Amino acid sequence: MINEKVAELLNNQVNKEFYSAYLYLEFSNYYNEQGLDGFANWYKIQAQEERDHALLFMEYMQNNDVKVTLEAIDKPDVELKDNMAPLKAGLEHERFVTALINNIYEAAYVEKDFRTMQFLDWFVKEQGEEETNASDLVKKMELYGSDPKGLYLLDSELGGGTYSAPSLTL
Repeated sequence: MINEKVAELLNNQVNKEFYSAYLYLEFSNYYNEQGLDGFANWYKIQAQEERDHALLFMEYMQNNDVKVTLEAIDKPDVELKDNMAPLKAGLEHERFVTALINNIYEAAYVEKDFRTMQFLDWFVKEQGEEETNASDLVKKMELYGSDPKGLYLLDSELGGGTYSAPSLTL
């Protein structure tokens, strides 16, 4: 049985993951309006990943007889004043999500909830990858973003991405 505090944190994470999807759709919309279809595609894929993360947390909770409570999703509160703003906000958000995952892991560790810790192992690894990807994108924008040809090539690179659902078995 999952401890009440761990269950509360897991449920909070469901809602945070849905918010992440919403935030990344906001970034996708911004880039779409700027004519940067590759960046828009990148963040649309990120939104799909976050939605699937929320569903994985929900499934884990349901498989462990823990009630899931969906809350209202806040409107993203970010000022997107230039092409770098979503990238930096995305990196900051990924770091925030990493802290949330680590907090759940710590609570599960205290409770000796090894099943939840094992479930979270995939997310710990995933967050490392997400932070690296977000950081790399900021660095690339710093290097190439002020050059129209460089921005075009970076946008083209991001436009080639496709979505692949996570293969986490519960």
